Order: sequence, then C-alpha cells, then structure tokens
Amino acid sequence: MNKIVETLTNIWKIKELRERLLLTLSMLLVYRFGAQIVLPGIDTAQLSELNANTEQGILGILNAFTGGAFANASIFALGIMPYISASIVVQLMGIAIPYLQKLDKEGESGRKTKTQITRWLTIAICIVQAPTYLFGLSALGVPDSAFVLGKGLNFMFPAVTILVTGTIFAMWLGEKITDKGIGNGISLLIMVGIIATMPQSFVQEFISRTTNSNGGFMFVLIELIVWFVVILLSVLLVMAMRQIPVQYARRTASGGYDKNAVGARQYIPLKLNASGVMPIIFAQAIMFAPGLIGRSINHTSIGQWMEVNFQDIFGLAYNILFAVLIIIFTFFYTAITVPTNKMADDLKRSGGFIPGIRPGKETGDYLDHIMSLITFPGSIFLALLAVLPAIVVKLMDVQAGWALFYGGTSLLIMVGVAIDTVQQINAYLLNRHYDGLMKTGKNRKTA
Repeated sequence: MNKIVETLTNIWKIKELRERLLLTLSMLLVYRFGAQIVLPGIDTAQLSELNANTEQGILGILNAFTGGAFANASIFALGIMPYISASIVVQLMGIAIPYLQKLDKEGESGRKTKTQITRWLTIAICIVQAPTYLFGLSALGVPDSAFVLGKGLNFMFPAVTILVTGTIFAMWLGEKITDKGIGNGISLLIMVGIIATMPQSFVQEFISRTTNSNGGFMFVLIELIVWFVVILLSVLLVMAMRQIPVQYARRTASGGYDKNAVGARQYIPLKLNASGVMPIIFAQAIMFAPGLIGRSINHTSIGQWMEVNFQDIFGLAYNILFAVLIIIFTFFYTAITVPTNKMADDLKRSGGFIPGIRPGKETGDYLDHIMSLITFPGSIFLALLAVLPAIVVKLMDVQAGWALFYGGTSLLIMVGVAIDTVQQINAYLLNRHYDGLMKTGKNRKTA
C-alpha cells in the first residue's frame, strides 16, 4: 500500500504529467456530463422503454460504446463511432486510392490532410445517422407524446444539428486528449463509455442471482473469478509478441559481411496480434448488416431467418459468422499495417540480412510467411475472446448486459487502452528517474 501511495506521489511530482492527467480527466468528465444531457424537445420521463430496448442485443453494444448516451437520447447519442467508422473507411480506401497512398509518404503534412479528410467524412456520416436515429426512436419504444415539439422541421433540424455537433465536439475532446493529455483520446472516450455501463450491469446480475434463487452469492463469486481469468487472457493477447532473429553485419573491404562485428545480431519484433482490436471493430460494424437486411426482406423465409438469427448477438449463427469475419479481418488488417516488403528493403539498405535468406524480395516473402504463421493462432485467440460472451450466457446463464464484459470488443478495448495508458505514464516516470508503474513506486534517484 505504501508503495502504491509512493507511486502516486511520484506521478504528482512531475508537473507535465500532472497537467496532462488533469486535462485528460477534465475532458473525460465533460464527455460523461454531456452524455446525460437529453436533446431539447424530448421528454425524459418517457424514455423508459428506450432504455429497456437498448439493454441487450446489438443496440446494447452500441449503447455501451456511447456510455448510455444512446439510450438517454443525449446530445452525444451518436458517440464517437461515426469518427471510428470514417477512420476505418479512410484506412481501407488508402489501399486502392493513389492519392491517399501518396499522403502516407508525405509525413506530417500528409497525416494532417488525411485527418482533415476523416473529419469531413465523419460529418457526412453523422448527417446520415442523426435523422436515422431520431426517426428510429419511435421504433425503439419512444411514444410520440415524448416529442414535445412534434417531429416536424422545427424539431428535426435543431436535433440533427445538435447530434452532429455533439459528435464533432466528442471528436475534438478525443484529439485534445491525444495532443495535450495522456494520449489515445478517442480510445479513452470509448473506454470510459464502456466502463460507465459496467456498474449497472453488475448490480443487475447480482440482484438476479441473489433475489431469484439463481445461484446466490457463491455463483456471483464464481462469475467474478472467471471474469478476472478472462481479463488475464485479454492482457496476454494484447501484449503478446513473438520475435525472429535478424542478423546484421558490417561489410568488409572485400564486400563480404563481418559476422563477428559487435552487435551483429538484432531482432525484428513481430507481434502475435499485430492488428489489436480492429478486426473485432470491423466485424462488429458488418454484423449490423445481416439483421437489417433480414428485417427489410422479412416477407421472405430467408429474410425471416436472418432477422431472427442475426438480431440475437448470443445466437449460434451470429457468433459463427462473427468469428469467421474476425479471423479474415485479422489477416487483412495485418497485411495492410505490417509492411513486410518495406521491412525487407530497410533491412537491405542497412546492410542486414536473415541467415539463409537472400536480401530483398525473398526476405519480404519470408517475413510475410512468418507473419501468416503467427497471425493464425492470434486470430483464433481473438475470435474466441470475441464470442466468449455468448458462451458465458449459454453455460452460466449470465445476464446479457454483464456478459458483454466477458470478452469481445468491450473487454479488449478496456484492457488495451488501460495497458497503453499505463505505458504512457510509465514513460514519464522512467524519464524522470522513477520506477514505472509495473515496478511499483520506488524512487531510483532524486529528480
């Protein structure tokens, strides 16, 4: 306990880190406060049905990502997801559009241009999603009487404007946290939103177990133990790394390689899970489509089957397709984010080589083969964690809201962002001659 207090004291001693942490916390509080502000013209007393309909299923996931703002008909109801969608689209378009590929090579100026393109695309997505959300409130159980101003233009235009502005403001908060705060602002906003729904989900599960003779306190304890085990597995997945040896050598006067040179052997770090949680986010975005398609063609037998099976996020058909998509997207995202050919060219230019492999194309092919081999178990592990909530629901009869924290996007985002944030703080502590968080708070020398 004393060491923990000492670590927190060391964090507070570093002025820059203290200011960044305070800025980050204040920005997150603003975001959480905004999630509670209901859109003007909607009666909050009549939103109980909306809350009930967004406690589980696909809408439950969406509501968790917005920290309950979706179910509150809040000014942040669209959350930060339009920005995430725009970022994914721009990233995927970068594979096929030469202009975006050119921007990637222009360094900082190219990055700023891509960021601006992503912002404009975010606004375009919001303009489509905002009226869709407002018109969809009635289908989600919000009565017409809840719309105090009606559904005319005098309500729709201001409401759409506020929803679009809310997402833009959330995007701005995330970027400020990244630039002036502790980093990873967008991810932190999503993580805080997910954590915000966690206490309520656990309380509902606890009440269900203890008051309905459904296992009692002992079963709740078992659930918590399983949950901590899953968290540990998620940490291992996020931090998993595999290395292959790459030998560097100096050229001799005759043009050969001096294999006995100091530092001749180096290592290229190749991650077991180079794609992070992006495959789950990609797959989750696509999994909204089958249910919507089924609903639009529900006059046919195939449409009715799709509507029934792909609306249930804990169903067999949904999770089989979900797992397959995650595996596919893991390979796809790894292929576009790990430039093995560029790594081989850089290795060749630096005078390095892999023993037994020719520099250039053969080295690139070898690295690509290694990446494929280590990506496969990583993709399987990722898919299993993603479908684990459905397994928990079927085997342990856990309530839907609490089951979402047993795996999938929610848990991996929380774990990934938490680890990254700790590493950011660690870097500041180590730079100021303090032990990092992973080594407790022992002071190494006077700052």
